[in-house]
Amino acid sequence: MVLIDQLTREPPALTAPGHEVAIDERAARRTLQAQIARLERELADAIVGAFPHVCVPEAPAPARGPRVLDLGELERVRDDLAERVGGARLAISERAEHEARSRALLEEMLREPARHKWVRVWAADVGERSCGAYHVRPRLGIVGMLMGWWHVKVSSGCPLATPA
Repeated sequence: MVLIDQLTREPPALTAPGHEVAIDERAARRTLQAQIARLERELADAIVGAFPHVCVPEAPAPARGPRVLDLGELERVRDDLAERVGGARLAISERAEHEARSRALLEEMLREPARHKWVRVWAADVGERSCGAYHVRPRLGIVGMLMGWWHVKVSSGCPLATPA
């Protein structure tokens, strides 16, 4: 009878009942951490690629002190990063469209300066890293204006620093 009881009983568990959940949680935690790392790299690449011209939304305020985040908090961090990456990509695409429009306007100004009298396009608007400008002005001042002699003048860049 003892032998029959031993054969009909369930075999002892190889792991503790709570241990299976910990393994699943570790796998989920690793997956979330990998996603967070990938999103942080994408955000950093986006910021570096568009550095002087595009402002990226700020990160939320850090939590209080060092601690281990639970799965819900890791998911919130991942979702916030995904939103910031999306916002950065949107800002970069808007900036690229603005630069394309400015470059097209500059090409038109160079082709036909008389049609774009007194128009100014800043160098930063066409993607250059300077503070100069392209400005359609009359050649030889008022005489050139009366004669219709217009040309694009490129400014030399940033003004000299003045004492405070």
